[in-house]
Amino acid sequence: MLGWALTFFVIAIIAAVFGFGGIATASAGIAKILFVVFLALFVIALLARALRGSPPV
Repeated sequence: MLGWALTFFVIAIIAAVFGFGGIATASAGIAKILFVVFLALFVIALLARALRGSPPV
């Protein structure tokens, strides 16, 4: 998921350099959403691992 967020971020940067504002805005929005979802899933996975008794990484 983090890989997809980085991919959309790179697309947004390239689109902004070439002057495609709409595509850059959309790609940056998608990247932001994917990054937030990644963080939420990461925190949930850490909590689940801690509650099972395994020490965190």
